[in-house]
Amino acid sequence: MADNLAIARPYAKAAFELAHAAGQLPAWGNFLEVAAVVVKDPEITRRIGVPGVDTAGLVGVIADVALRSSAGVPAEQATNLLKLLGENRRLATLPDISRAYNSLKAEIENRVEVTLTAAVAVDEGQQAKIVAALKRRFGREVNLKVELDPTLLGGARLRADDLVIDGSVRAGLDKLASVLAN
Repeated sequence: MADNLAIARPYAKAAFELAHAAGQLPAWGNFLEVAAVVVKDPEITRRIGVPGVDTAGLVGVIADVALRSSAGVPAEQATNLLKLLGENRRLATLPDISRAYNSLKAEIENRVEVTLTAAVAVDEGQQAKIVAALKRRFGREVNLKVELDPTLLGGARLRADDLVIDGSVRAGLDKLASVLAN
């Protein structure tokens, strides 16, 4: 994933600069998010990177779906980005491009996107305390997204850009297993 993020950043930055100059940050963000969802579809994922696959056809499908959901994005510019990604065999990096774009957008908006992954549901009161603590830590507005992952067994993991705080039981057990193995 780190390699994909390094590959994704220049594309995200180019899209961000284009969108920012045109005053289309939300529209481009939506376009990239929808395109990222499309490439995660199992049928599309299976075709990406297969030698001899019709890349132009894949680009057309992704562009068609993403543009229908993204009013305000110039179709030619968006399609050109997807064509460039297809030509360079980078369509699979669209989820990372979307994340990197959203990070750039959040930075200019003085906001940070935080994902809280928990083993069990987190009530509104707990979420409010977490948001308040993160506001103090980052000095920015916090958009908290909560995901459930029962494989964590207990506890939670916070991810904000490159910062990860893993307080899950699974992480603790993995550390213990590593210590015992050595």
